[in-house]
Amino acid sequence: MVSKEAAPSVPRREAQMALSSTAAARKAMTRKELATWVFWPAAAIILSFVVFAIVAPGAAESFFDAIQSGIINAFGWYYVLIAAVFVVFALVMGFSKFGNIKLGRDDDEPQFSMFSWFALLFAAGMGIGLVFYGVSEPLAHFADPRPGVTGSPERLAQQAMAQTFLHWGIHAWSIYIVVGLGIAYAVHRRGFPVSIRYALEPLLGKRINGGWGNVIDVTAVVGTLFGVATSLGLGVLQISSGLESVGIAEPDTRTQIILIIAITIVTIFSLVTGLQRGMKWLSNINLALALFLLLFVLFFGPTEFLMREFVQSIGAYIQEFIGLAFNVSAFQGAAGETWQASWTTFYWGWWISWAPFVGVFIARVSKGRTVREFVWGILLVPTLITMLWFSVMGGTALYQELYNGGGILLPDGSVDYNGSLFAMLELLPGSTVLTIGAMILIAVFFVTSSDSGSLVLSMLTTGGDESPRRWIRVFWAVTTALVAIALLLSGGLSALQTAAIITALPFSIVMLGICMATIKAFRREHFTYLRATRDEFVEHITTTIGEEYGLEASNIDVDPEGARTPLPRFAGWRLKFGNKHPERHIPDATHIADLDPTAPPAGDDAPSYEAHHTDEIVQPLPEDDKP
Repeated sequence: MVSKEAAPSVPRREAQMALSSTAAARKAMTRKELATWVFWPAAAIILSFVVFAIVAPGAAESFFDAIQSGIINAFGWYYVLIAAVFVVFALVMGFSKFGNIKLGRDDDEPQFSMFSWFALLFAAGMGIGLVFYGVSEPLAHFADPRPGVTGSPERLAQQAMAQTFLHWGIHAWSIYIVVGLGIAYAVHRRGFPVSIRYALEPLLGKRINGGWGNVIDVTAVVGTLFGVATSLGLGVLQISSGLESVGIAEPDTRTQIILIIAITIVTIFSLVTGLQRGMKWLSNINLALALFLLLFVLFFGPTEFLMREFVQSIGAYIQEFIGLAFNVSAFQGAAGETWQASWTTFYWGWWISWAPFVGVFIARVSKGRTVREFVWGILLVPTLITMLWFSVMGGTALYQELYNGGGILLPDGSVDYNGSLFAMLELLPGSTVLTIGAMILIAVFFVTSSDSGSLVLSMLTTGGDESPRRWIRVFWAVTTALVAIALLLSGGLSALQTAAIITALPFSIVMLGICMATIKAFRREHFTYLRATRDEFVEHITTTIGEEYGLEASNIDVDPEGARTPLPRFAGWRLKFGNKHPERHIPDATHIADLDPTAPPAGDDAPSYEAHHTDEIVQPLPEDDKP
């Protein structure tokens, strides 16, 4: 008899074997050294932009402004709607029947410990932006709220935190989950190489190996590079402001370019050490530095207020989630469009442009996790940490402005985005040490983002090679730095925002395809699992109950689209007497429940019986025909 404990693992293993029977062959789908139809088109597009922005920065800035205005006017609603769709997708996956599917073989264990896994997610998913906007965004929404938002200073402060939570909450991580889940399943479960195109294999089939696959990967490469470059540009803007606050250097373009070059050199060194030794070590250091800064501000700032504000802001975020998530400032005219472009549309575009990089990265480090663990681990833990970060950093700044005489906003009431963090740290004890520590934190975020981004770009442009040539890694690290420099020269923060919005538009279509392909793949595996479970149950019936009671199970077709799967059943018995009489039926339409298989035979001449499955309704025999 099959034990209850062992039974569930067998069908799941059989289902996996059915889905990954060609995994070894897929892993062998390697290319020479480069995926030429991905690498060269992507490199040509990116380097053309670099040359244009460096040679004619003024014309590039005007061009970016025109594109940004056109996209916002035509597609601002689309960015808001598509981000909401991705949130729904992530929630459905987290609650669905597919949650027990493992991203790997059934016996695979997680590659990283839980702490290291969260550290990698935190560093790759938010990175520099968390430090850059930690103080400045809540202050900006407080000092210059979204058009149409009015009220007392306290009301504006609460609304500022809720708006910030929207931009950095589950929307961002849901966008990452879309790409990460599709890639993790394709790579770890089905054995495909690391590439965006293979997340669409259930939808496109063999077409992923041709032009469609190349277009998908080129789109992913361009989006990844501009997303990472946007983050790096924000980082050097803030580091240069920090250097000014401690009297080391002026925050001009020359200083920012020197910073990019210096940190890129460190990035290349880290990159060639490998993911396990380099990224894990740097990410753990990064998390420790961020945790130290967070706790220092929490305990040396208005601690009680910050904890109360943290809890209340979560409630405000949940309460206003639907309205904020679908707000496009439709009734605020030009002011609403400008605000939308600078904030919500920029963020959704930034997260989407980051999605190939973060998705591939978190997929690579999530081998051995189940779908449910993957979704909720990514959706909840980093989101709560992010909310705590903004509640402490932004909450301290808001407390200073509301109750402690101000001093962080500029004299005209505006926000210094680059320097607001350091202005807040100056109000705490040990401000110089804190400022230096914050700059180190930003630099480490720079290194981890550029390191992992370059590795992902290298994998995407080598057909999924997880150990690409060193020169390819160096090429993408240098190219990312060049794009960051070009963006700073052609408009600074505005150009960085425009780049994120532009590159997100085409890749959002790819992400919709990934959603459909992932659902299709999961349904296919779930059906395979049901068939394996059913076959095991039939075997169990045949080898135990069948031998004991003389039953034979019939096969019933399973509808793969059906919500319920019928199990094998026994509708009735057809009894065959021994040699004395021809085949007879049980009288009175008797069914299994009415028979007593343990009753002793009537005597030596009792007829022998043979059980067969039948769906017939058997009728009673005439009295004169009964034995």
